[in-house]
Amino acid sequence: MIPLRDNIPSRTVPVVNYTMIGLCAVVFLAQLADESDGRAELVERYGMVPMRVMQPGEPVQIQEVIQEGQQVRQITREILSPPFTPWLTLLTCIFLHGGWMHFLGNVWILFIFGDNVEDRIGHLGYLMFYLACGLIASGAHLLFNFNSPIPTIGASGAIAGVMGSYFLLYPHGRVLTLIPIVFLIQIIELPAPVFLGIWFLLQFFQGTIAAIGSVTSGLPTGGVAWWAHIGGFAAGFAITYVLRAVGETTTPVEARRSVPRGRYR
Repeated sequence: MIPLRDNIPSRTVPVVNYTMIGLCAVVFLAQLADESDGRAELVERYGMVPMRVMQPGEPVQIQEVIQEGQQVRQITREILSPPFTPWLTLLTCIFLHGGWMHFLGNVWILFIFGDNVEDRIGHLGYLMFYLACGLIASGAHLLFNFNSPIPTIGASGAIAGVMGSYFLLYPHGRVLTLIPIVFLIQIIELPAPVFLGIWFLLQFFQGTIAAIGSVTSGLPTGGVAWWAHIGGFAAGFAITYVLRAVGETTTPVEARRSVPRGRYR
């Protein structure tokens, strides 16, 4: 499911949300320049490596496959260290991305849902909220992959927190959604809780399978950081619940009856 837009207008300019998108873009461009020689130094230094966080000061080694002409060989090398305590990489990792699709997918979802959350909890509150969700999401991934030498990167956990907040704040919101089914493309309007609820259940299902596979195989999980998504969504929901209970959220703006289809914002 690919969200195209929602039906909740924002009353304020989401300066913090735009800033987060801009920072991710600047860092991603720096990554592209950094990786032009085949190395990913920014990812190694500023990505969150669970094993490095849990065992600070100990070298972390990874295996790489090197092709030299017609020959392919495997080498073991130590990854680069961050210029500060590894615990800070739980935060720095949320501004890094693993490729164009990873980057574009994340900033697009943040663009759609983030402005409305910032509208309800204010600019400074949203900044603190976003960073807190990112930290908690990184911590959730660390908890389930504490022995992994694989750098973890991506804003997905923080953005999942934004989605968890939207789920609670806008129960009557609707999301225009593109659903590719084999060779067919369907565009339908879904209630926001349905869209976000399905997304969360998919993360939980995949995360559980990955955790079981890691336990049975004794190997760290790779690929998608499912538990960062789960932890971020839960954190966003919980923090927003508390904020709303103590009166730190503004009155929601009235939603449009349907999602305008002419232009996608």
